[in-house]
Amino acid sequence: MTQPVTAPVVPAVSSHQAVTSQELKLKGFKAYEVDTALNPSLSYRRRDFYKVALVTSHCTVHYADRSIELNGTCLMFANPHIPYSIELHDPRLQGYSCLFTEAYMRENDRSESLQQSPLFKVGGTPIFHLSAEQVAYARGIFQKILAEQGTDYLYKGDLIRTYLQLLIHEALRMQPTESFVQHKNASSRITSLFLELLERLFPVESPDQVMPLKTAHDFADQLGVHINHLNRAVKEVTGKPTTAHIAERVVGEAKALLHHTSWSTAEIAYSLGFEYPTYFNIFFKKHTGTTPQAFRRDT
Repeated sequence: MTQPVTAPVVPAVSSHQAVTSQELKLKGFKAYEVDTALNPSLSYRRRDFYKVALVTSHCTVHYADRSIELNGTCLMFANPHIPYSIELHDPRLQGYSCLFTEAYMRENDRSESLQQSPLFKVGGTPIFHLSAEQVAYARGIFQKILAEQGTDYLYKGDLIRTYLQLLIHEALRMQPTESFVQHKNASSRITSLFLELLERLFPVESPDQVMPLKTAHDFADQLGVHINHLNRAVKEVTGKPTTAHIAERVVGEAKALLHHTSWSTAEIAYSLGFEYPTYFNIFFKKHTGTTPQAFRRDT
């Protein structure tokens, strides 16, 4: 029996290998060997890191409206902007994984953003089935990364960065897997990923933090699906339009910021993606029946 997981997955590791956000922020990378059963009740958590993984277990990776079956050893690339889930067909998920930040990879390099790379961009195909020779090569690279991160070598960060670049270049030389299948629960999954992306935008913690996704088109582009497909799926599953979900969440955040912060209404407007405070005022009154200033005064 398969074990479906409905959240973007960074496989669990043993306690002595636990991956923490603080550790990743300090070092910029963390590698570990994966050998774990996936937890079907795993809840969604924010992911701020890129990942390269060598997956040796039989599983299916589900994106918004497409799925890719991994049967045999595969090299997989993931970024924090594209949610996915894993359906495991083996008892355990096994392989290797390395998490890293974009700042770490670009520390001594002025190359283009990782988001523009064919391996990480929206709509790309980040999974590669490997030959026996490629498996041996990739496994050797991961083992070198694991060995190096435990040393006191002064320049190990540079060396591990080089190892990661070798994996990236090896993948760029290969043809990606194109064996997509349509999943019978695509509408439910698209809706779930849309709601996860929407929730990921909050809370807004600084006036300088501007919402990167503002419209239904923005969310559709992020998920790699057509806007009409997204709208149909969300309406079918929830009974409400995509725009209604976005508006409700923005209104809820606006109320929280008006009530709990001393930010000006202009700062709140900009942080929530409104080009002008006037647009925010009109939007807020349309959905609440009162102005932002009046709401703040009365709460």
